[in-house]
Order: sequence, then C-alpha cells, then structure tokens
Amino acid sequence: MAKKPQTPALIAENKKASFNYFFEERFEAGIVLEGWEVKSLREGKVQLTDGYIVIRNGELFIIGLQINPLHTASTHVSPDKLRTRKLLMHRAEIERLIGKVEQKGYTLVPINLHWKTGRVKVDMALAKGKAEHDKRDTIKDREGKREVERAMKVHHR
Repeated sequence: MAKKPQTPALIAENKKASFNYFFEERFEAGIVLEGWEVKSLREGKVQLTDGYIVIRNGELFIIGLQINPLHTASTHVSPDKLRTRKLLMHRAEIERLIGKVEQKGYTLVPINLHWKTGRVKVDMALAKGKAEHDKRDTIKDREGKREVERAMKVHHR
C-alpha cells in the first residue's frame, strides 16, 4: 500500500500578506523555537500578521511574530512573546535570497506557519508591495467571484 502524502497542518496564516503583496516566489524555512513556544503553537496562541523577515549577516530572522505564552508556563522561564527568532535555510538558498531582496521593491513576507514531520516550518514569499489601485482590483475581483458563486448557488437549487 502506498502512503498518502501528508498535508502540512496549518498553525497560523498571514491573510493580509496576499492582499498587500504580489508573491513572486515561495520558500520554506525551519524556525528556532524554545520549548514554551512549541507548546503555545500547539494551542494556536500565535499571531503572524505583523511579522516580517530580515537578513542580517547572512542569516534570516523573523521579527514581529507574536507567540503568546500559556498561562501554565513555567515560573523559571521569562517568556518574551515578540523576540526575534532565527530561520533555518541552506546557505545557497539564503545567498540567492540576498541577491533578490536587494533588488528594488522586494521584501520577504511570512505566509504561514505549519507542522511538517513534527517540526515547525515557515512558508515565506519573495514579495513586491501592491499599490492602492492594485488593492482595489483585488477587492473587486474577490467581490465578483463571490457574486458568481452566489448566483451559481441560487441556480442549482
């Protein structure tokens, strides 16, 4: 019997990212976490919307990722919910990203956090910011699709 490929279990998603940016290319990276952070992620106590990724000294870091500690956290650990966390990728991939991020208008945006073979992974995108008129087009397209679905739903009854 062949094994089914497992879909990654989603922890958190940055829905604002696709509204504010055009995604050029997607990447996956590991993340360095402390024990209390993993427990909080299992409970879903995370907010990704304000997060962004920077490159310092040839390493990737995610800033603004908020992992709220559980109220049952240990007393000897002082959790910092907004600390800067290191991302793990192969050196060649990071060097390729450095070249692309240095181009005008490109940035690295976290898309989601998910579990993959028992480890937490970050999906990120090389993205270019949308102008205001592009955001209006996105809203118009979304509303158009919604109306078509509504009409199809009424038609099939």
